[in-house]
Amino acid sequence: MDETEIRRLAVGHVLSVLAVLFSLCVPPLLFDHFSVLGTHLTWLCFCSVCVIAVNLLLLLTLKPNPSTKRSSLSNKVNKLYRSCLYFLASCLLFHGIIVLYGAPLVESVGETFFFAVLLSSFTTSRCLCILGPNFHAWVRVFSKDGAMSVWDHSLQITTICSVVGAWLGAFPIPLDWDRPWQVWPISCSLGASFGYAISLLLAPFWIYWNRKQLTYKRR
Repeated sequence: MDETEIRRLAVGHVLSVLAVLFSLCVPPLLFDHFSVLGTHLTWLCFCSVCVIAVNLLLLLTLKPNPSTKRSSLSNKVNKLYRSCLYFLASCLLFHGIIVLYGAPLVESVGETFFFAVLLSSFTTSRCLCILGPNFHAWVRVFSKDGAMSVWDHSLQITTICSVVGAWLGAFPIPLDWDRPWQVWPISCSLGASFGYAISLLLAPFWIYWNRKQLTYKRR
């Protein structure tokens, strides 16, 4: 396994963590009355934009999945269009799943949808930047022994940790503690953000530690 690729992965992950920290720390310094708890809907939007922007930056600079074929402008536009459709479908799918798991159907629909956007930013936007709008590649990566690169393993780890973090964040909501962070969906979005950030930091170390056991098939 090429250790240079692991270092490139680690750099990209650090920048992604900084995007989450930026969304948490910088806006309260720039805007009056801004807080993660008090203006949570605004923070959901801001954090999603930061994460997607960094993912796009990493796509353009690190090129995690370079293509040997030159694509025309029409192909690039078509790929961008399909990526937007994939992301929108992901937001709607996450929204439906969250409602099925007990989120309010009509009440707080805005908060639920933008929480779904946040989850899509942590999961789907990375898949689109690394794999592109290729459903078969997505199925391959998330199937058993389907990873073909360190970036594929990174996708597996960050996606699972983000979703599990959101799920664990729901546990305090029904408890009778009457805390501001128990309002829907604050604890879930913070749990997802924590899971995403921790997985970004740990994934390169896990991949490096297991580099001798990890073998990748040729594309």
